[in-house]
Amino acid sequence: MRFALLIFILVPIVEMTVLIQVGSEIGALATIGLVFLTAILGVTLIRKQGLETSLKAQEKMRRGELPASEVAEGLMLIFAGLCLLIPGFVTDAMGAVLLVPPLRKLFAAGLIVKFISSMMAKSTQWRGGQAYSSEENGEIIEGEYVNEENDLIDKK
Repeated sequence: MRFALLIFILVPIVEMTVLIQVGSEIGALATIGLVFLTAILGVTLIRKQGLETSLKAQEKMRRGELPASEVAEGLMLIFAGLCLLIPGFVTDAMGAVLLVPPLRKLFAAGLIVKFISSMMAKSTQWRGGQAYSSEENGEIIEGEYVNEENDLIDKK
């Protein structure tokens, strides 16, 4: 909670400082024009890339795959959109970084890994601090698996 409060206080202060410095160099109207231009350009790029990401996710779901990377990229695009709509150059730079597909994929992969590791940590906590493994207890369960649903479809 303290981190969020710190962000809400520091980001506007940093943005105002940069806007004042840029405005004193190139003029107030040019600065305002640049802020509007980055917002319009950012929203246009996010719409295009968001549609592409959505289509990739739908294609993966049609193939029966989990669209985890596309969901993470979609979240990154939402964050990039928010950054680009906030007036200022620092947040625009953060949003622009997330609009570069290779960088977004890299951040999305990190987000997925962090999510999975936190879920595994919570899973271990739910079991009293120890992860359950059948191999640790010397249990080996052998068997065969038959998917009757697919067999019924194939016979039709």
